[in-house]
Amino acid sequence: MSQMIRILAINGSYRDDGITDQAVEATVKALRKSGAEVDTILLREHQFEFCLNCRACTQEPGDAPGECVHEDGMRELVDRIERADGYILAAPTNFGSVTAIFKRFMERLVVYAYWPWGAHSPAFRKASLPQKKAIVFSSCAAPGLLGRWIYGTNKQLKMTAQTIGAETVGTLVTGLIAGEPGARLPERMRRRAETLAEKLT
Repeated sequence: MSQMIRILAINGSYRDDGITDQAVEATVKALRKSGAEVDTILLREHQFEFCLNCRACTQEPGDAPGECVHEDGMRELVDRIERADGYILAAPTNFGSVTAIFKRFMERLVVYAYWPWGAHSPAFRKASLPQKKAIVFSSCAAPGLLGRWIYGTNKQLKMTAQTIGAETVGTLVTGLIAGEPGARLPERMRRRAETLAEKLT
């Protein structure tokens, strides 16, 4: 690489060393080996409030994120999103969707919308800028094919990427992960995770 690429991994898993953590870590190692700088956010380690749906953050025009009325840990997370050149977005599937903590995080990303009063729908602040790249990881207890096409997890992860100004260039869905305690990421999925790192560099 001609210059240092900064990748931000945002992990919405609740559990240390679960399948989601293992998949993200495999990609992070491959990225660092290629010379990228990688920053990881474990959402389970951060405190931030629920979105109030007040839309105060959506009123000022521009491509910079709006200012939330909450003065909490989300401001630091948005700053880290802004500094990154690309993203890994990851969450297991809980009840057919991303985890509650990832959903809370998603809702607070409304700062990336411009939605003045009177407008019928919001506009993405980053839509007119060059798109960054993102890869998305999800896992589920069902077979991976069902996880990819039936559950909402991948769609929500891709929506998150679009919101922060990134195009999804790769996906990984790991299925059948709940058959035994302490499940390990299958070797073919580990290799796939490592290969996806190349799409971000």
